[in-house]
Amino acid sequence: MSFHKYTLIGFLFVAAFNANAQQAGNVFTLQQCLDTAIKHNLQVKQSYITAETNRISFVQAKDNLFPTVSGGVSRELTTGRTINPVTNTYINQSVTSDNYNLQSSVVLFNGLAYQNAVKQASLAYQSGQMNYQAAKDLVTVNVITNYLQVLDQEEILEQSKSQLAVAKEGSDRSEILEKEGANKAESDVYDLRGSLQASKVNLVIAQNSLNSAMLSLFQLMNIPYNKDVQLQHLNAEELQGAKDITPDEVYQTALQQLAVVKAATLMRQSAEKAVKYYKGLLYPQLSLGGGVGTNYSNSNSNSYSDQFQNNYGTYIQLGLNIPIFTNHIKKNNIALAKINLLNYEYVEENTKITLRQNVEQAYYNMTAAYNRYQALKDESKAYSESFRISKIRFENGVLTSVDYITSKNNVDAANLNLISARYDYFIYSKILDYYQGKLSF
Repeated sequence: MSFHKYTLIGFLFVAAFNANAQQAGNVFTLQQCLDTAIKHNLQVKQSYITAETNRISFVQAKDNLFPTVSGGVSRELTTGRTINPVTNTYINQSVTSDNYNLQSSVVLFNGLAYQNAVKQASLAYQSGQMNYQAAKDLVTVNVITNYLQVLDQEEILEQSKSQLAVAKEGSDRSEILEKEGANKAESDVYDLRGSLQASKVNLVIAQNSLNSAMLSLFQLMNIPYNKDVQLQHLNAEELQGAKDITPDEVYQTALQQLAVVKAATLMRQSAEKAVKYYKGLLYPQLSLGGGVGTNYSNSNSNSYSDQFQNNYGTYIQLGLNIPIFTNHIKKNNIALAKINLLNYEYVEENTKITLRQNVEQAYYNMTAAYNRYQALKDESKAYSESFRISKIRFENGVLTSVDYITSKNNVDAANLNLISARYDYFIYSKILDYYQGKLSF
C-alpha cells in the first residue's frame, strides 16, 4: 500500500513539473522577442546580404592592385607547307608543335583610380554594415514599443476586470436595497444593471485590444500567432524615462551614434571617391609586364627536353596607354558619378532633417506623456477617495445611483488613463534612447 502511495505521489510530481515546464515555455521574455524578430525579419536579412555584397566588392577592389598572372599550353598539328616553329624555315611535312607561356602584368599608375576604388568600396562596405545595424535597431525599437503596448493592454484588462467586480458589487447591492425598498430612486437598480453591462462591454474591448497588440507583436517577430503565449512582466513604475535631457542633446548624440546617420554619411563619402575613381581613368595608364615561354616541334631532331630548355625565352615590357577618344564614355561616367554624389548628399541631409524632426516629436510626446502621467496620478488619487465616500453613502441609501455611477466612471477613467500615460511616457523614452544609441533595459 505504501509503495502505491509513493508511486502516485511521484507521478503527480512529474506531472506538475511537466505542466510548469510547458507553462514556462509559453512565457516570452523581451530578449526572446528581440532575438526572434531580428532572426526572422526579412529587411534585416536583406541588409545583411547587401553588406556582404559590399564586402566582396571591397575585397575585389583591393585584389585589383595586385599583378595578374596567367599561363597557357597549346599543341598544334599542321600539314603541307608550313614554318618550322623552332628554325623558322619553310618545310613541307606534317608538324606537331607544343607551346608553353607564362605572363604577368601590373598597373603602375592610372591616376590613382584603383586606389580610390578601394576607398570607395571600403566606405560602401562600412555603410552596408551600418545599414545592417540600423535595420536591427529599427526592429528592436519596434519590438520594444509593441512589447510595452501589450503590457499596457494587460494592465488595462486587469483594471477592467477590477472595474467589473466593483460594478457587480454595486449592482448586487442595488438588488438587495431594491428588495428592501431602500433604494434612493426607483431607477437605481436599472442604472446599476446598465453600469454592470457597460463594464462587461469594456472588458470585451480591453480583451480585444490586448489580442490585437499581441498579434502585432507576433507579426513583428514574423512567427505564427500563439494565443497561449504570455509575456514576462516589467514593472513600469520602476522604469526610468529620459525627462532630464533636451531634444538638441538627443539630436547631437544621434548624429554621432545612430547607425542610419553613419550609413548615409559613409555612402556620401563613398560617392565622393567614385568621382575621383572615374576622373583617374582619364589619365594615361602605365603598366609593367613580362613573361617566359618555350616550345617544341617534332620536325627538329633534338629531344623534347633539349628543345624545352634550348627554346626558353623571356621578355619584359613597359607600356603606356593614353586615352585619346573613348566615345565620351569616361566623361559621361564622371557626370553620372557627380549626379550620384549629389543624390547621396541629399540623402544624408534628408536623413539628418528627418532625424531632428523625429527626435523633437518623440521628445515632446514624451514630455506630454510625463506631464499627463503626473497630473493623472493626482486625479486618480482624488477620484479614488471620492468614490470611496460615494460607495459608503450609496450603501447607506443616501446617494442616488446616478451620482454613484458618475463617481465610479470618474475613477475608472482616471485609472485607465493613468496606465496609458505611464506606458506612453516610457515608450517615448525608449524611442529617445534609440536615437542616442543606448536602447536597453
